Parts: sequence; structure tokens; C-alpha cells
Amino acid sequence: MEISVTVNGVTQTSDVEPRTLLVHYVREHLGLTGTNVGCDTSSCGACSLHLNGEAVKSCTVLAVQADGGEVRTIEGMAATDGTLHPMQQAFMENHGLQCGYCTPGMVMAATSLLAENPNPTEEDVRLGLEGNLCRCTGYHNIVKAVLACADS
Repeated sequence: MEISVTVNGVTQTSDVEPRTLLVHYVREHLGLTGTNVGCDTSSCGACSLHLNGEAVKSCTVLAVQADGGEVRTIEGMAATDGTLHPMQQAFMENHGLQCGYCTPGMVMAATSLLAENPNPTEEDVRLGLEGNLCRCTGYHNIVKAVLACADS
């Protein structure tokens, strides 16, 4: 099937198999490998990206379902001059990452969380990110990063 999706502000038209997952579309068809494949079961959130302004686990969405939509991946978060998105900066300043594997999905989920709730409590952040797993950090600094970004 032919699909047309605006990815990080650029319209992409591609022929895809109807069963192609959105995560595989952005990684394999478009070469945007910042979106990670973690579990293939929608349990970890490593593949989170924004579809039409909302964070989704892209291993649960078919590429054809994104036809006509807007996708933002981690590569589209920084400004064109390379300035990091405030959430990316907050993760860096608050040591909200270690190995970095979950970080793109966490950043995408966290920015979506703040779009819905600009002034969350610590509890709100923990609940809002519970679908994204991190094996390294213990979450404390991730929560600090999100709260720091909310304060700015």
C-alpha cells in the first residue's frame, strides 16, 4: 500500500506491506533509528513516538494507520540548529539516562505527559510514565528531569 506520512515535518510517501509496524517503518524505511525496538509486545515503551501529537507505542500501530498523519520521532525533537528540546536538556542535566536505550521513548512519553498536564506532581509523573520501562536508572532522575522541565 502507498502511504503518505509527515515525519518530523517532512512528508514521506512510501510503499509498505499492510502488516508493517510503524516502528519498523520509521527505522527501516526512513532510517530514523532513534526509535528503539525493545520488546515487541508493547510492554517497554522503547518505541514510543508521537502520532498526531500523542505518544504511542509504535510497535502497536501499523504504518498504514498513520497514513495522512503526523509522526514525530526523537530525531525531530531538537531544533534545526541542534538545540536540544527542553525535555532532552532536562534529561541530560538531571542524569535521567544511563545506557540510553529507553531514553528516546521516555522523552517522547514525558513530553506528551507535560502537554496533557503541564504541572504534574511526582506521583503524576510516575503514573504517567509507568508504561515505559528502564532497567538502569531506578527512575528517580527520570522523574526529576520531567519535573525540572515542567518547572521551566
